[in-house]
Amino acid sequence: MKNISVVVVDDHILLAQAISSLVNSFDQFFTKYLCCNGQELLDRVALEKILPDIVLMDVNMPILNGIETTKQLTKLYPSIKVLALSVEDEDETIIKMLKAGAKGYLLKDVQKTILEKGLLELVNSGFYYTKDVSNLLMNSLSGNSNTIQLKDREIEFLKLVCSEMTYKQIAEKMFLSPKTIDGYRDVLFEKLHIKNRIGLVLYAIKHKIVNIS
Repeated sequence: MKNISVVVVDDHILLAQAISSLVNSFDQFFTKYLCCNGQELLDRVALEKILPDIVLMDVNMPILNGIETTKQLTKLYPSIKVLALSVEDEDETIIKMLKAGAKGYLLKDVQKTILEKGLLELVNSGFYYTKDVSNLLMNSLSGNSNTIQLKDREIEFLKLVCSEMTYKQIAEKMFLSPKTIDGYRDVLFEKLHIKNRIGLVLYAIKHKIVNIS
């Protein structure tokens, strides 16, 4: 039964229509409507009595981009889950989307099966992330990582990792050498079972070390 509604937000009309067709081909999902930018989405949602379940959100759009839209949508309508779908693969962009409130991030060149899996995971667990951070997500959902004790400086480092600073800039901010900062990073990678910076950001968000609002 197609009972899970999806809204596609993308300024490229043909691409949005193609994504919509993909969504409609999945057993449990249907496309409710398309929007060509974030402002159009917010205006449309404000008039609705029944909110969409999921929004597939592009990042780079005119008028109101995906990051700002996600931030407002998450604040006003927390029940709507945002899954970013973008060509942008830079860590900085992904971090911004996650901090804005996106529950997952996929690239537009993913296979059809991965998109369907992402939508299903979003519904079932509330999050969907790629293989690089799957261990982090499982630990967070099961509560196993709550037993991990972090030092004050590690927490300070984590907060700065969630900013747009480079590791070199973080070293300067903490009055430490880049080598020492690399050490903090590597220790946290091992301690939290994480492989990259995105994983650190997800951990910080999940455990409310940083505020995404």
